[in-house]
Amino acid sequence: MAATPSNMMPLGTLAPDFDLLDTITGSHKTLQDLKGEKGTVVMFICNHCPYVLHVKEQLIDIARHYKQEGIQFIAISSNDIKDYPQDAPDKMKELMESWGQPFSAYLYDESQEVAKAYQAACTPDIYVFDANLICVYRGRLDGATPKNAVPLTGEDLRSALDNLLAGKAISEKQIPSIGCNIKWKAA
Repeated sequence: MAATPSNMMPLGTLAPDFDLLDTITGSHKTLQDLKGEKGTVVMFICNHCPYVLHVKEQLIDIARHYKQEGIQFIAISSNDIKDYPQDAPDKMKELMESWGQPFSAYLYDESQEVAKAYQAACTPDIYVFDANLICVYRGRLDGATPKNAVPLTGEDLRSALDNLLAGKAISEKQIPSIGCNIKWKAA
């Protein structure tokens, strides 16, 4: 499990649009279909990553809480399923069913072009966009990883979302997420 940090998309970047397969519904969804009234969280995750599995309960709790506040949560998997069949769309759907479908969608980025557009590097890689789809936060959930004893709280993401909802400035001092690298297709 190689620890890979986020690339940290520049703050102020307009969220790249997409049209991807939603593995939960079997239909294609765009960013415009899924964006939240007050904000949108885009997360690059995958089924098997120990970093994602470590933060699963916080991701679910945060998504359920902030959805009620007008924030939508979109999960995307961009992993190469040829070498990582556990991340295939049918397995993605099964995972979301077992998690109680906490996100608006779990999208499959087969071409990996969406991950590249977002400059995603790891799982989980988390981005927060305001109501106008401008990047106001990118980075970690909190300081916890599978390799340390830091309590899992979601405090970094929760703080960004609370400030967004309150109309307050979000600190530009943001710490990259750490996780498994996205499993890129062979060139």
